[in-house]
Amino acid sequence: MNIHEHQAKALLKTFGVPVAEGVAVFSVEEAVKAADQLPGPLWVVKSQIHAGGRGKGRFSELPEDAKGGVRLAFSREDVARHAGDMLGNTLVTHQTGPEGKRVNRLYIEDGADIAAEFYLSLLVNRETGRVAFVASTEGGMDIEQVAEDAPEKILTVDINPETGVTADDAANIALALELEGKARDDMLSLAPILYEAFTCKDMSLLEVNPLIVMENGRLRVLDAKVSFDDNAAFRHEDISRLRDLTEENDKEIEASRYDLAYIALDGDIGCMVNGAGLAMATMDIIKLYGAEPANFLDVGGGASREKVTAAFKIITADPNVKGILVNIFGGIMRCDVIAEGVVAAVKEVGLTVPLVVRLEGTNVGPGKRILNESGLDITPADDLDDAAQKITAAVKKV
Repeated sequence: MNIHEHQAKALLKTFGVPVAEGVAVFSVEEAVKAADQLPGPLWVVKSQIHAGGRGKGRFSELPEDAKGGVRLAFSREDVARHAGDMLGNTLVTHQTGPEGKRVNRLYIEDGADIAAEFYLSLLVNRETGRVAFVASTEGGMDIEQVAEDAPEKILTVDINPETGVTADDAANIALALELEGKARDDMLSLAPILYEAFTCKDMSLLEVNPLIVMENGRLRVLDAKVSFDDNAAFRHEDISRLRDLTEENDKEIEASRYDLAYIALDGDIGCMVNGAGLAMATMDIIKLYGAEPANFLDVGGGASREKVTAAFKIITADPNVKGILVNIFGGIMRCDVIAEGVVAAVKEVGLTVPLVVRLEGTNVGPGKRILNESGLDITPADDLDDAAQKITAAVKKV
């Protein structure tokens, strides 16, 4: 789950992280009032969407010269003008895709005198199984670009969970960022605080880009992106309340109600698979045969008939889907349960596109029998390769 920048900063502030004062607003009038509440004389008007690259983004409804989802304001009139440009319009960045995202809220923040910018994040290092800091002197840039152009400027510091952030860990981070004086002292205290926030709230990503040194020599978190582990949501009702459904795909919202792992993609073959690894392999083989998957959908290892039916409905609700591939390897999941769910869903919502089903594993015999005796236009497949070839061929005929 993702949250907005202003929510991330409010959360981090409760742990003692240095952030600027700011106010979330939903109208031009509220934006001007927020500016009056902040010291000024410089304010920053920030579009709040779940995507990066806001500062370099453009608004599809505005002239080319009215760029930027993050703008400086030197007067109340500037605040009002920028807020009027942003609210209700669509911001397009390199992370939103060409369709962009509608800006429904802004964050009016007190400005800062910036002396230097850095990159700092916490994430789970899959290679070591530990939470790690990633630090770079190249703040304000996409870390992916830094990794490609200057990988030597990125330092990763893995944290031992038994000790947490040690003085040596914090010193290594400060050294990587070439911090001195008060900024170095600030990092020695900031690193343990960020680690505490990350682990306490079950975050999957805490990205500060940029982390700045101000003219007075002190550190400040200028921007913050925070994502949480959905599997731990039951432990954090306060975090769950921050969810903004307007930022999410309607089908992904529906999938979350049934505990389905669903991600919408740009292709035309809908996929229903059990297991993330098998789902990835299914998407890969669809691409191998010259087609594109319309989604990632993992129904899980122990899905019920109701979950399978819901998954099928979500796939068929996508107008881009021209064919559906169901690929199930029954371990914990029973093939007959999958078959019952597919048949129930098809009978309820109808079937207007080709459907190929590959079943293997637990109760595969009863599962195939259910499909064969359903009277529905379902194409069986012997294995994954056979299934991929049949669905791609069927879609090309549509």
